[in-house]
Amino acid sequence: MLATADALATLLSAASPVIGTEFIPTLEASGRVLAADVVSPLDVPPMNTSSMDGYAIHAADVTTHGNRRLPVSQRIPAGHAPEPLKSGTAARIFTGATVPPGADAVVMQEQTEADGDEVTILHSPRPGEWITAQGADIQSGSVILPAGTRLTPQALGLAASVGCAELEVRRRVRVAVFFTGDELTMPGEPLKPGAIYNSNRFTLRGLLEKLGCEVSDFGIVADRLDATRDLLREAAHAHDLILTCGGVSVGEEDHVKPAVEAEGRLAMWQIAMKPGKPLAFGAVRRGVGSGEASAEASANHASDPKHAAASVAVPSSAETFFIGLPGNPVSSFVTFLLFVRPFILRLAGVQAVAPRALSLRADFTQNKADRRNEFLRARINSAGGLELFPNQSSAVLTSTVWGDGLIDNPPNHAISAGETVRFIPFSELLN
Repeated sequence: MLATADALATLLSAASPVIGTEFIPTLEASGRVLAADVVSPLDVPPMNTSSMDGYAIHAADVTTHGNRRLPVSQRIPAGHAPEPLKSGTAARIFTGATVPPGADAVVMQEQTEADGDEVTILHSPRPGEWITAQGADIQSGSVILPAGTRLTPQALGLAASVGCAELEVRRRVRVAVFFTGDELTMPGEPLKPGAIYNSNRFTLRGLLEKLGCEVSDFGIVADRLDATRDLLREAAHAHDLILTCGGVSVGEEDHVKPAVEAEGRLAMWQIAMKPGKPLAFGAVRRGVGSGEASAEASANHASDPKHAAASVAVPSSAETFFIGLPGNPVSSFVTFLLFVRPFILRLAGVQAVAPRALSLRADFTQNKADRRNEFLRARINSAGGLELFPNQSSAVLTSTVWGDGLIDNPPNHAISAGETVRFIPFSELLN
């Protein structure tokens, strides 16, 4: 079994950004990945501005000459061009307004006394006081957002602040997903004896969509080798990644592994982690001349409300990446967060894909150590320590809603109350 760090390194070393970019309105670019640097064409602010409501003056008028009662020569709201400041006068100015030429300080209105067309300055300002200098935030020609940035709302605001109405972004990563298991039933359908509802479909679809992927959901495939191979061939045609859930273990009804080996290749199979040991990574060949048949099959899936096959162009590579997740709901959830998420982000063009971890106190004891790298569901309590969910079974999906994140516990390590552990918040893994 591969160590988790080695497994992740294997995935990331294989991933390179997808080919293809597009220009989209900045207002619609949240969550997308920049394909090119954003270079500012201007200074921000583009002129000296007032940081306060008050009076713009020449500081020497009150500090050197001692003239504290000044006539008000003009009024400057934000968005209006001022006249040069007349010597020995003050300008009424408001927050964000342009400081007039000749003024070198702003005195806040709380430190003044206004009397008709005159104002008394009650404070001796320093040059530059309450003035935001031109270019204090951004200088013209500087890179404000490098290529590979995943655009947050604040990044969109930054791009807009230099006048970017549209941005060049990578195209979305195209992911085909399907689920194996004759026992799986969709919510809303009768639950037959021995059947379970397919919770993984909802979890994984949500995770993929949160990452901004174009998702083709092929639903549930029958537990047969021929059916699995057929769907792999179809999914390989128009996608960057095939993601499956279930069928990657060693049982007689686990057909995903042999199907991938028949239609492509597997680079690794088992990971030394808990939960989630059976995780597969490889690639599926795109058959020569299969485009017409695959297009017809995709159209059939699209007409079925259970499927959402996207109409997309064929990627240039001869293979489509494959990742097979285990079927237990917590196992599939954790392995997605730790392996699929960074892999997809790297395909999308993001370089910094590692989640930030916290060092927090364990407010529990776990005497039994496991030989595998454990990822324990935990939450932060009111005292700032970590509580452990009492049932760490890979089938207990409740723990993923109850918890705030995962404790990354090394192999063969028991945890004592009071010790510091490595904690990865879900907020780092779900964005």
